[in-house]
Amino acid sequence: MFMPNREIQYSIALNEALIQLMTADSNVLLIGQGVKSPWYVGNTCKDLVRLFGEKRVIDTPVSENAMTGVAVGAAIAGMKAVVVHPRADFAFYAFDPIINQAANWHYMNGGRSSAPVVFWLIINRGGEQAAQHSQAIQAMLAHVPGLKVIAPSTAYDVKGLLIAAVKDPGPVVFIDDRWLYSNQCDVVPEEMYEVEIGKAAIQHQGNDVTMVSYSWTAFECRRAVNELSRCGIGVELIDLRSLKPMDDELVYQSVLKTRRLIVVDGTWKSFGISAEILSRIIERFGTTTTIPMLRINLPDAPAPASSVLEKQYYITVEMIIERTKEFINKTHHGT
Repeated sequence: MFMPNREIQYSIALNEALIQLMTADSNVLLIGQGVKSPWYVGNTCKDLVRLFGEKRVIDTPVSENAMTGVAVGAAIAGMKAVVVHPRADFAFYAFDPIINQAANWHYMNGGRSSAPVVFWLIINRGGEQAAQHSQAIQAMLAHVPGLKVIAPSTAYDVKGLLIAAVKDPGPVVFIDDRWLYSNQCDVVPEEMYEVEIGKAAIQHQGNDVTMVSYSWTAFECRRAVNELSRCGIGVELIDLRSLKPMDDELVYQSVLKTRRLIVVDGTWKSFGISAEILSRIIERFGTTTTIPMLRINLPDAPAPASSVLEKQYYITVEMIIERTKEFINKTHHGT
């Protein structure tokens, strides 16, 4: 039955995108570790083997470099490959096919050939998974010429961005946070649609401060913004959705209005996404800008294994609210 205003979970929207893509185009294939196992990928790959068979849904051994190389080769040969890394941390093993091969292929071939492959990297946080199983490595990949990087935070966006990524003629990194799978629900159309890569979205209007985020931290920001509104603080919340290309203009226009900027970035602070956003704003306004800016990041430290320490390590709604209030109070007399 057609349901015009149906709400579904983020993970269901992701699964629906994969099913629709593979139904519409027989050249789309999925390869990776645990594509048949909910322990690895939740319910995002539900029914794919049943619907499309093991020739198009390929469950691989634990060899990140090999499976990614196969996906890149298949893409160069004419397929549209999605390769899933259920632990983003271990995509480090695959940096040669991702960075040295796929990202450079179009350039090295003078634009005559490309590698239309989606690198689906799942971030697993919390649950005492510690330093080697919960790392967010998107800043490293966004640094590489030739790669696009998307990082949705809503069910609507994950479906539309994944469809756009698979249809993109070049390599796209899909940063996927497992904390969103069951926590985020949204109104999602049943039909196929695309969300343009490189376009951010204003998720809440406000005049006091611009807050920029993406992926899981954008979800936390939405919750924080509602509470801050009740406290009389008008936050303009921008969900980047795409890290590279980044929608600088939307951020700039918002900061031009609010004259304050907070970036909430669920990665390490040094040399990361938040630093890039601040530097771009400074370049736009000039080095003499007096616009106050704040970054809320993870500490420059590995993720702890202790559940007690995890509560201090990860960005929370309470942390965003507290830091925003402090920032507004501190900058009130200077604006």
